[in-house]
Amino acid sequence: MRAPTRRSGCTSSAGRRRPRWGRNDLRQYDDLAGEWWRPSGAFAALHWIAAARAELIPTAPRPGAVLVDAACGGGLLRPHVRGYRYIGVDLVASAVAVASRHGATALQGDITALPLRSGCADVVVAGEIFEHLADLEAAVAEISRVLRHGGTLVFDTINDTRLARLSLVTVGERLPGGPPARIHDPDLFVAPERIGALCSRHGIRIEIRGLRPSLVDYLRFLTRRDRPVRMLPSSSVAGLYQGRGCRQ
Repeated sequence: MRAPTRRSGCTSSAGRRRPRWGRNDLRQYDDLAGEWWRPSGAFAALHWIAAARAELIPTAPRPGAVLVDAACGGGLLRPHVRGYRYIGVDLVASAVAVASRHGATALQGDITALPLRSGCADVVVAGEIFEHLADLEAAVAEISRVLRHGGTLVFDTINDTRLARLSLVTVGERLPGGPPARIHDPDLFVAPERIGALCSRHGIRIEIRGLRPSLVDYLRFLTRRDRPVRMLPSSSVAGLYQGRGCRQ
């Protein structure tokens, strides 16, 4: 039997429950391991974004072409990938296990030290990961290392703006389909100019576009939870944005 938790150890003086983990703590993903493949669960928005991300992946250039999904989580991109040999990499062991159970070839590893040989990938996907990294340049350098010349980088991340903090943290963490509470540290959000400069430094020339949910779809999701929400291209990059680039 589990011993009862002392009240003084889990609540504040005002009686409010203290968060179990700090912001951007990897242990949250272990707690949420059962949520990866629930379409209306804690990671609902990651399902929507994965579908939009796949639209930026080019047609496989040849049989056996390799796509590396760096920070693959539970492997949500895998069903959208056609014509590639898919390899997922994630730092969280529980996420790697989930991805493997759903048919992905998945390895445990850090995006700043990918367990892959140089020049092995035709495409590297970095979905919803840059905004979690303390050492962003190391990640971009590793992506460049494993990409073959002429290969493609596809990514999405969150801009370092007041609007992003408001919509994806202050308000978003309280809305159905929004990010799980404390999953992000807004101090790590990334301006497009910074990503562009780092990619350029490592031989990748990128183009970006904004991304937003369909309002009609999201209102339906709020009331019925029976369909995914389409993520639509946007001229504004003030919140969520996508990028695609070519390794020179």
